[in-house]
Amino acid sequence: MKKAGFVFAAGALLALASPLTAYIGPGAGFAFLSSFLVLFLTFLMALFSFLSWPFRFLWKALRGQRAYKKSPIHRLVVLGLDGMEPTLAERFMAEGKLPNLALLKKEGTYARLRTTTPAISPVAWSSFMTGSEPSKHNIFDFLSRDPRTYLPDLSSARIGKPKRTVALGKYLIPLSKPEIRGMRKSVPFWKILGEKGIFSTVLRVPITFPPEKFKGHLLSGMCAPDLKGSQGTFAFFTEDTDKVRKHEGGVAVLVAREGSIIRTEISGPENTMLKKPAEIRLPLAITVDKEAKGAWLEIQGQKKFFLKEKTFSPWTPIAFRPGLGMKIRAICKFYIVALEPKFEMYMTPLNIDPEKPALPISHPFIYSVYLSKLLGRFITLGEANDTWALNEGALDEKAFLELTYANHAEWEAMFWNALSKTPKGLVGVVFETTDSIQHMFFRYLDKAHPALKAAPARMSAAVIEELYKKMDDLVGRVVATLDARSVLFVMSDHGFKSFRRGVNLNSWLHQNGYLTLVEGKKESAGWFKDVDWDRTKAYGLGLGGIYLNLKGREARGIVAPGAESGALKAELVCKLTALRDGANGPAAVTNVYDRDAVYSGPYKENAPDLIIGYNEGYRASWDGVTGIVNAVVIDDNTKAWSGDHCIDPALVPGVLFSNLKIKTASPSIMDIAPTALELFGLTPPVHMDGRGLVDIAGLPGAKKGKPT
Repeated sequence: MKKAGFVFAAGALLALASPLTAYIGPGAGFAFLSSFLVLFLTFLMALFSFLSWPFRFLWKALRGQRAYKKSPIHRLVVLGLDGMEPTLAERFMAEGKLPNLALLKKEGTYARLRTTTPAISPVAWSSFMTGSEPSKHNIFDFLSRDPRTYLPDLSSARIGKPKRTVALGKYLIPLSKPEIRGMRKSVPFWKILGEKGIFSTVLRVPITFPPEKFKGHLLSGMCAPDLKGSQGTFAFFTEDTDKVRKHEGGVAVLVAREGSIIRTEISGPENTMLKKPAEIRLPLAITVDKEAKGAWLEIQGQKKFFLKEKTFSPWTPIAFRPGLGMKIRAICKFYIVALEPKFEMYMTPLNIDPEKPALPISHPFIYSVYLSKLLGRFITLGEANDTWALNEGALDEKAFLELTYANHAEWEAMFWNALSKTPKGLVGVVFETTDSIQHMFFRYLDKAHPALKAAPARMSAAVIEELYKKMDDLVGRVVATLDARSVLFVMSDHGFKSFRRGVNLNSWLHQNGYLTLVEGKKESAGWFKDVDWDRTKAYGLGLGGIYLNLKGREARGIVAPGAESGALKAELVCKLTALRDGANGPAAVTNVYDRDAVYSGPYKENAPDLIIGYNEGYRASWDGVTGIVNAVVIDDNTKAWSGDHCIDPALVPGVLFSNLKIKTASPSIMDIAPTALELFGLTPPVHMDGRGLVDIAGLPGAKKGKPT
């Protein structure tokens, strides 16, 4: 659903406007906007930066001397391995397969790291960077909801039209930048470090789009959009009519061959410069060469290149022309799945070109340009690894792994560059490789997983073991760069469990009389299409949230605040914790968390009223996430996406390794931010809920005197 070229919505909500583009995993999208003035202003900023460089260098050198005066360390390295599961790390260490992590455990620290409520990546990483519980940073899920419409929004960012435009024929020329507003509140600890003169390089940490100004470098991570404004919309070109169907997270394009040539189009961003916005499309000609076992690809007005079957192309730059001489630049990769008997080709989502970014994806703006010039073009999409392409059969497992590890190699190159250029200060990076591969291959650790019955097993649990070995090797290489005044934290935001069965909260609410459909309807299409809000008391949205239909808050609320809403919450908690999978089956829900009991910050009112803590093996169902109401409450998960963490937080702690000893047996992800500040001789602000993990006075570099 699009409104005049700018709307933020759940990726699956986009299906209402374009039935084949959706993303109902953890993510959401908002429409693309660019500014006529962005690159020009960036040029001026770069020129000023160049001319003022000698003065700034001298000032930083003098200030840097003071900044580290009371710091017991010179450098802190935070290596985030999203989703690393403690039981697997512990098992592989015991088997001698992770020698570098085992050595960190022996000589420093290993502990299970308490995650957030809920245990969802944007929530947990926001608490990591701010040291605060969710109601202080305002991120509670990938999705939030608009109480006026009951529809989902992306929780991390909003984007709006330019405030000033001028009409020119069929065009609306923007005279100001569009509003791009981050929804995460509170202050990342690296901003506090920067205010005291301590430099940071922060790479691909989730919920850092749009990038905030601070004294350092940052490249945005999870929730940075693709050029179409979604959280990742792939394209699948096929001659097979049976495969042209609804794809979650992608677009299926039916193509026809005339001789050896296929003529089709690449679907680009919406042209919001037009008075009547329309999608920009580029002609694509594909010439199949059977003898050479590949095809020639030619995009209109751009370079022609040859691509072998079952081989990924390099990053291919593409320019879309909205008019008036302007260009909107993207990069993508192509992969020919099959030449015969029917042609099939996958195209990655259209990534924002880091060399010529149409939206700010880094701080400073030119940092992504610098990295691209130095290391080559790289993936900029926040949800980088295309899990839905594997889920939907556009890529097979081998191709998915190849693409995922290629993305990982790009992030490693950035990371090593940052380490080499940051002898003092903070270097923080998050690798989503661990998260993506476990999501898609966890079924191989669970012989009873329904997905193994639905489709033949082509790989094995060795994929997960190899993943952990690769991450251990990375840790070993990082440790080798550390000196006596360097500290390393290796951490994950949550763990992982098998996702065998899906629970549709809205179907359960309907069957138990809390959610009512309009007369004559027994089921509802996506996003509550047939819900009667005047008779509905509660509804589920996101990966584990229930909202009451509250008077004065929701547009058509019927539940009175106070005693009535309190009684309704207590009733829902009682019934949901009694929900079993079959008469004598296991509990589907282990805990239901009342926001008023777990949160106390200023943004508590934006949180779901209740947060579902699913049991191991369960998660919100695919239908449930998209607001579908039907007769099925619990069903099998047969998708390749077979592992998850959106369950009871007590069941999915993360990991914490360090070359330092810590002073608690039960650290929290909120403890990392205050610990980082204390390691650099700073006093954490009082709003932080975390506590320092290290005895600063006992460090070799500690100096006497009060922290600043």
